[in-house]
Amino acid sequence: MKIISKAFAVAALATMLSGGVAAIAQDHDNHAYVKHDEWKKGYHMRQEDWSRGERVDWHAQHLRTPPAGYEWRLVDGNYVLANINTGVISMTVVAR
Repeated sequence: MKIISKAFAVAALATMLSGGVAAIAQDHDNHAYVKHDEWKKGYHMRQEDWSRGERVDWHAQHLRTPPAGYEWRLVDGNYVLANINTGVISMTVVAR
């Protein structure tokens, strides 16, 4: 009976831990890579894509200095440099 109790406890602990890891992964969806063929220079990025991106410290990530009026964001595992006002993309780089 002790063996069954221990096996059940181990299974329950494994289930709890795997659920906790999944919850943490969901909090950082912008880091999971998604290919966006349409995100090219000159493309007008949708506002909902831009707004869910995280601002990036371009210097720490070894990215180009953004021109005035532009900003780097991390969206779906892509670094996107776009105009803050228009959302027009200047450059994209896959985050590694």
